[in-house]
Amino acid sequence: MLEALATASEPLSVSALGEAVGVDQPRASRLVQQGVQRGFVQREADPDDARRTRIALTDEGRRIARGMRGERREVLSRALESFTEDESRELARLLSKLAENWGS
Repeated sequence: MLEALATASEPLSVSALGEAVGVDQPRASRLVQQGVQRGFVQREADPDDARRTRIALTDEGRRIARGMRGERREVLSRALESFTEDESRELARLLSKLAENWGS
């Protein structure tokens, strides 16, 4: 959830957040509630529709999301150390192909 919010261009509705992390709306609501209780996310009024709320990261949530990305980067770098140059190029090619066809 934190990663989805960190990469979003603006705060997300609970429904949009659920779609981003692959859970239904009730589960997304529970995740948001847990995030609010832990101080990682906050609810804010939707400027386009006062009846709705959007979910945004708090400063603490942003700090944790940055740390998670850095940790994943380190783990990935260690995993790729044993790849040859050709293998690294092939992996990049295949990942690009996957990304191009992701939503098709």
